[in-house]
Amino acid sequence: MPIPVPHGGILNDLVIRDSSKRSDLLEESQSLVSLTLSPRQLCDLELILNGGFSPLDGFLNEDDYNSVVHDLRLSTKINPTTSKGYLWSIPITLDVNESTATSLSLGQRIVLKDLRDETSLAILTIESIYKPNKQVEAEKVFRGDPEHPAVKYLFESAGDYYIGGSIEGINYPKHYDYVESRKTPTELRKEFTNLGWNDQNIVAFQTRNPMHRAHRELTIRAAKDIGPTAHILIHPVVGLTKPGDIDHHTRVKVYKTILQKFPDGLATLSLLPLAMRMGGDREALWHALIRTNYGVDHFIVGRDHAGPGKNSQGVDFYGPYDAQDLLKQYEDELTIKIVPFRMVTYLPEEDRYAPIDTIDTTKVKTANISGTELRNRLRTGESIPEWFSYPEVVRILRETNPPRAKQGFVIVIDNQEKIGDYLSYALQSTLNQFGGERRITKLSDEAHLDSFLINELVKAGSGVIVTTNSSIKSIINEVGNGNSILVKSGPHESHVINGFANEDNVFSINNVNDLSIVISEITDYLKQQGFY
Repeated sequence: MPIPVPHGGILNDLVIRDSSKRSDLLEESQSLVSLTLSPRQLCDLELILNGGFSPLDGFLNEDDYNSVVHDLRLSTKINPTTSKGYLWSIPITLDVNESTATSLSLGQRIVLKDLRDETSLAILTIESIYKPNKQVEAEKVFRGDPEHPAVKYLFESAGDYYIGGSIEGINYPKHYDYVESRKTPTELRKEFTNLGWNDQNIVAFQTRNPMHRAHRELTIRAAKDIGPTAHILIHPVVGLTKPGDIDHHTRVKVYKTILQKFPDGLATLSLLPLAMRMGGDREALWHALIRTNYGVDHFIVGRDHAGPGKNSQGVDFYGPYDAQDLLKQYEDELTIKIVPFRMVTYLPEEDRYAPIDTIDTTKVKTANISGTELRNRLRTGESIPEWFSYPEVVRILRETNPPRAKQGFVIVIDNQEKIGDYLSYALQSTLNQFGGERRITKLSDEAHLDSFLINELVKAGSGVIVTTNSSIKSIINEVGNGNSILVKSGPHESHVINGFANEDNVFSINNVNDLSIVISEITDYLKQQGFY
């Protein structure tokens, strides 16, 4: 099958399209009002500029925005075959605060800049300045649960106004890591041709997690099911993913390692600079359209594709097969074919993997390691069997996910009373007598506390003792509950610590006579958790 036509018929690589007038755009940009983009906006702009978001050629104006929110379609770009707007399921918006919105006007041209180095990337001609109904957007696009990460972003981070308009491209955002693997749609399509895949099938595998043997098995099976000449594109997201996900540097090292485990000529790797919304079914459709632009004709859609899991009540944000159901609904308008994910499981008695739906689990022994169990094994240093993952992959994961005995921690002491200073000195002396390579560092308000730097010390394996009466919540939020201990002056109640710690790692101290008791409780807790 030839490489598919981009969504909308034309690959809108705006930097290539506007290359002939780049000098004029750069000169004009020096006199324009500038807008420095947020990390998510930067990801979105990169995919607008390189054509990954075709047929978009800018941030959504008000008409397109409303149409996407309510109908999953653009209103200004019509598909001549269906006489309907082209499918588009996620709003791509340029959000700003009220003061910025009121300072701009329709028809004005502004330059969009990279937050990392203030490089001018594009010029936007404003078509709309509008205040969206965020509640409607939250409900229609993400189903409205206030705990959904995209809904939290919408109400806690995004500006209250959106700017829409077409874009002229100047520069792609510049990357310094894994440059050889960051292929634009234009570059990847050329690579497929150079590999001789341009008249064959290519199936894309979307992931934001490390890959293991089961992932290799399912992608190879997907290619075999498509046909004897099918190939695989491993296309992981390296923009913004779910908070708490493994960093993209670790994951890319894993992808490069596991790519060597595929048969020669079967698979290739390219990195996608996407800011995920974790939007479940709508996001799965969005992912399929993006992969069409990257030149792929098949796309694997898994169970709970792009779902953020469960909320605090233990309820799934999306049903397990909502994504597959929505894509089925629009399959007549898609030029990419969907390959439903079939979970594979390990058969220890036969030393092989097989699709779970082909196995009678009442008669055949199976084995699997969940993501939670994998994290626990990394935390404790417990072995991870080779049937689950390759030793080379496990080695990479252990480098950035060391066992508890090599992890750092922070002990945050509420210093509203002077007793916090006494406890910090006593704790430092106590912990430094223990064996191991961990350095125990003591900081205070006078040391200009910075939550980010404290977290960097913890990630480097240090034990950090902090006395403060102003930065408690920010420090624990930055480091995370699993590597944090809180000591409150006086008795504490659960509502005092709600949202950033729990009863297990919160201790109280009332007076100097409690020092020995609290120190004993904290050291016992550290030992129970495996730090010592």
